[in-house]
Amino acid sequence: MARRLMDQEIEVTIGQLLRVGVLSSAAVVAAGGVLYLARHGLAAAEYSVFTRQPPELSGAAGIFRYAFSLHGRGLIQLGLLMLIATPIARVVFSVFGFLRERDWLYVAVTLVVLAILLYSLING
Repeated sequence: MARRLMDQEIEVTIGQLLRVGVLSSAAVVAAGGVLYLARHGLAAAEYSVFTRQPPELSGAAGIFRYAFSLHGRGLIQLGLLMLIATPIARVVFSVFGFLRERDWLYVAVTLVVLAILLYSLING
């Protein structure tokens, strides 16, 4: 009975983690979109030439710098990073949940999944 209660606690916490991660990332993206449109909404779009995003927004450090400077693009990118980080945080939390339950097989499997996620994020 105690193990079932622990499993249920972990499932509820993971559900809350996912909910908070998705909703907070959506809020940051929405705030960035509003800010971007407030500043650049009347600018004419140029569709004949592809323009890349600024190189500063290609890495996490630049994204944080732009977001904390309240640039719309930076906030949108930060929200997307938060959205990507949400399932990774779920896997990390699962590792600790399985450690708490002393379920070594699931700890090992979850660590392999985490390694694959991180590898694909870094080298993807």
